Amino acid sequence: MKHIAQLTVRSYECDSYGHVNNAVYLNYLEYGRMEFLHAINFDYKGIVAAGYYLYVTHIDIYYKASAVLDDELLVEVEPVKLKKLSGQFHQRILKKDGTLCAEADVTWACVSSGGRPSKIPDEFMVTGLFPDKEE
Repeated sequence: MKHIAQLTVRSYECDSYGHVNNAVYLNYLEYGRMEFLHAINFDYKGIVAAGYYLYVTHIDIYYKASAVLDDELLVEVEPVKLKKLSGQFHQRILKKDGTLCAEADVTWACVSSGGRPSKIPDEFMVTGLFPDKEE
């Protein structure tokens, strides 16, 4: 399942060159992932209350084009891997006109409250976490 979240670039996200600072794209990716989890009815508060956390362990990001103040952006999120302890999302940030601003592969892991890698509890394994099967 691919999910698309929308946002508008705000002034404080731009650097002295007038475009979105590279670090801000990480916030956009996080926003997109959280919107995705809401859309698939993943109980994020519930997994935290149960003593588990989803940590980002690696981000491989490529910057393609600048976004500037008031650009309307689309943040695409698609699960591409799911294992017992971890998974991976492929994400793209695009302008409304289709211009690709950034593309990233984001690896995450489930961690217990003690900080150790842990199997994702079965009750949190909602269908939307699973990558779409290729036909």
